[in-house]
Amino acid sequence: MIVDCHVHAVTDTPEHGRLSRRVRTSLTFRFIRWRLGLRNRAGEPFEREAEALLLRTIEESDHLDAAVVLAFDAAHDGEGNFDRANTHLHVSNDHVADLAARHPKVLFGASIHPYRKDAVAELERCLARGAVLLKWLPIVQNFNPADARCFPLYEALAHHRLPLLSHTGGEQALPNVNPHVKDPMLLVPALQRGVRVIAAHCGTRDRPAEPCYLSAFVRLAREYEHFYGDTAALNLPMRSYAFDTILRDDVVRRKLVHGSDWPIFCVPTRRVGWLRALRLLFGEKNWMSRDVLTKQRLGLDDAYWHRAATLLRLPGGSRSDRGRSTS
Repeated sequence: MIVDCHVHAVTDTPEHGRLSRRVRTSLTFRFIRWRLGLRNRAGEPFEREAEALLLRTIEESDHLDAAVVLAFDAAHDGEGNFDRANTHLHVSNDHVADLAARHPKVLFGASIHPYRKDAVAELERCLARGAVLLKWLPIVQNFNPADARCFPLYEALAHHRLPLLSHTGGEQALPNVNPHVKDPMLLVPALQRGVRVIAAHCGTRDRPAEPCYLSAFVRLAREYEHFYGDTAALNLPMRSYAFDTILRDDVVRRKLVHGSDWPIFCVPTRRVGWLRALRLLFGEKNWMSRDVLTKQRLGLDDAYWHRAATLLRLPGGSRSDRGRSTS
């Protein structure tokens, strides 16, 4: 089973979540909307058009059996209270769970801020609705993964064998509320408590001047059996430098998990050859398929394409245990 473990939804309705004006007017968001052909037609809310495109992209990709669509919890303050001023993206768990219930190729990726007073209870509720992983973006949601307030949630994740997909490294698409929590080493407390951790983006930087945590990712991949990294957005020019490191290390290669970071634009890298890159860029309209085809040219083995399915908590307890032999 080939699964894209890193796919985003966008919504801005009171019952489903919100998208801040700062994000809506950003150059990154405007570019993505333009490149996807989302014109925000009169009388047609942008979110409805974007969601229809998301579902169509997943359904029409012949290269994927399923995709994990990610909820995105709001920012919370140190007391665990909702922080509207610092919430730039919010996609509710119920909204994504409903999508997964209606669409066979959609899997429910939950998101729960660990400082929430009801964090463990919300995790239990999401598990009952079929959550296959938990998604975090600490620099945007404003928390430190090494903080003791996260530990009860780690214990619950380990108990239920629900993997944690946590952003590491730089981020440009959303405002950085807490830019000091990019280092994958902050996830060590989760690993020590038995959580299967997938470090999104392998700790790569997203702009030239910022710190790179790729070496920390490699170290953790070698030291911890249940530490992995997804390849989401690694086709971007600013992140693609990571392939030189992660593909030549046999141990790290066995820890890579497929993810696209849709709707982030997939730019075929020079490693696939310039002619092939141009053909993919202009010939393949399905961005998720383009991401798959680009990575196929990099020589990633069959285990890579099926690894996500071995780690996720798939509905009905059908997750394969083959992933235990890949690390």
